[in-house]
Amino acid sequence: MLRILGKASSINVRKVLWTCAELGLPFEREDWGAGFQPTREPGFLALNPNAMVPVIVDGDGEDATVLWESNTICRYLAGRYGDGGALLPREPAARARVEQWMDWQATELNNSWRYAFMALVRNSPAHQDAAQVEDSIAQWNRHMGILEGQLAKTGAHVAGEAFSLADVVLGLSLNRWLMTPMARPGYPAIEAYAELLRARPGCREFCMN
Repeated sequence: MLRILGKASSINVRKVLWTCAELGLPFEREDWGAGFQPTREPGFLALNPNAMVPVIVDGDGEDATVLWESNTICRYLAGRYGDGGALLPREPAARARVEQWMDWQATELNNSWRYAFMALVRNSPAHQDAAQVEDSIAQWNRHMGILEGQLAKTGAHVAGEAFSLADVVLGLSLNRWLMTPMARPGYPAIEAYAELLRARPGCREFCMN
């Protein structure tokens, strides 16, 4: 049985949960993180020295596969359990197109929203500089404009016609953008994309809720 360590409210844990739903993969989830079991415990640090969720343990004993970093976990699960390249294509160019959007989500997009999210949602005392909040909102909206342009080209999902892991990770980011109390441009392709994702049971259970 696959074990997933991490609280269900974490955006990165939810990536893994949604991926499991798409693969029809059973799992057991354990609550770790703020408000639950502390990730600084030695047992957790032995699995992930970064003290962050999610972590997966796939298998038993010394032969178990232990992984951290949510996008890496999603790639692993799709590669091991995805029938015929489901979610992550096997053909190199098609796979690279999916992975480039996953990497963009983890680096460019995430870095743009961090200050605004911490200020507007988490109410962090360390993130209350009004100019930096406004700059972060502007950068966040600009990056979502890049996603808007890509979706306008494909007319469907991020990497093309087929649903993929890129849609899992960007779907979570899209939900965060929609739920943060701030001004947003009207992006029609993103609006259509959100409705497309909401048709998927895994999205309704683990993403847009």
